[in-house]
Amino acid sequence: MAARRLLGLLALAVLLAAADAGVTSAYRRKLEATADMPLDADVFRAPPGYNAPQQVHITLGDQTGTAMTVSWVTPDEPGNGTVAYGLSPETMVLSAKATLTRYDYYNYTSGFIHHCTLTKLKHGVKYYYAMGFGHTVRTFSFTTPPKPGPDVPFKFGLIGDLGQTFDSNSTVSHYEANGGDAVLFVGDLSYADNYPLHDNNRWDTWARFVERSVAYQPWLWTAGNHELDYDPEIGETTLFKPFTHRYPTPYRAAGSTEPFWYSVKIASAHIIVLSSYSSYGKYTPQWLWLSQELGRVDRKTTPWLIVLLHSPWYNSNNYHYMEGETMRVQFERWLVDAKVDIVLAGHVHSYERSRRFSNIEYDIVNGKATPVHNLDAPVYINIGDGGNIEGIADNFTKPMPAYSAFREASFGHATLEIKNRTHAYYEWHRNHDGAKVTADSVWLTNRYWMPTDDSN
Repeated sequence: MAARRLLGLLALAVLLAAADAGVTSAYRRKLEATADMPLDADVFRAPPGYNAPQQVHITLGDQTGTAMTVSWVTPDEPGNGTVAYGLSPETMVLSAKATLTRYDYYNYTSGFIHHCTLTKLKHGVKYYYAMGFGHTVRTFSFTTPPKPGPDVPFKFGLIGDLGQTFDSNSTVSHYEANGGDAVLFVGDLSYADNYPLHDNNRWDTWARFVERSVAYQPWLWTAGNHELDYDPEIGETTLFKPFTHRYPTPYRAAGSTEPFWYSVKIASAHIIVLSSYSSYGKYTPQWLWLSQELGRVDRKTTPWLIVLLHSPWYNSNNYHYMEGETMRVQFERWLVDAKVDIVLAGHVHSYERSRRFSNIEYDIVNGKATPVHNLDAPVYINIGDGGNIEGIADNFTKPMPAYSAFREASFGHATLEIKNRTHAYYEWHRNHDGAKVTADSVWLTNRYWMPTDDSN
């Protein structure tokens, strides 16, 4: 009898251990190499018509979506910089004027880049907008985010390290099929710097490729290492030059001094964007801004607190292993104290989701170097699996660390559907399944309103 009871206890212990173990997916993606789409691919085609506006994209023009910044490029001449907008294509009675910029990068000169902020928008309303007057007019639409509130539902797409390969196209197609209202993009856009002389024509092709989504819903930009475009050998020493000319952010509305770190409030989420490749040591502008921004978060109005950055703090892949460690050491305690719900990162070209762990107790004396379970800690999601030319990061560390819940070397995208102040549903979709197939999912509970153990 005693022996049977002991065997039963041992069996139960094995089951519990198995239930708590993380999953390294055995799924293996296709064997073909990742390749950029050819320059004559349909998705890169410029719109017809003389000086037709192209590369149209939008992002929030203020912190809550009552302003929207529209950007586009005209290839032949500056043209008319006016954007007309309104509640229907026939009644676009409002208008705004764009600013104009261009830049040179080695032997490349950009087209005429326009940025125009549409103001006096109402929350949760569909607007139509058009530009290109005088030559070729193009018309688009978007719906503004709902007014921030504690129980306002909203669905985000989560994409990172996209590039412009055939896999990238699959990622965008899958995201469009799954649907979302805005994209949280965690850095590394065009991968133009992978080409000789940082061929900036690949910035143009990338922007035409993603126009089908980003012209109709806001994408929120995080700067990654492939946005640096630093190459002193060809005389290019201005950091982020193509990115800053092409992709504005609402940083001034967030009280930031630079476009690389800022915040927005969408529905029931307060979203903080950080820059892994800008200074973040003590008393630097980013450090000072984040110390103040966390104090401005109102969890009673926007209960979900989400942080975006590029280089992950927790990563069990040998690719880019521990590259985010100095930033983690600087800021992790702040995020745990603030009860951040989710930290999204890219950089590593695979997928990984963590449990709620932290490593805030370690110092060089106490030796407590192992992350420990912490219900105040965020879930870390590495979503740098958009499909870029550099390929899949398929060299996970062994054994799988306890903080990691699920990991897989595949391309894909994720969605985060906030239901109310307490619950959000998260899904990850690999490209090589049908669009609606979920490869990883979890119900998340809010750290402020319902800090239960949602790790499994």
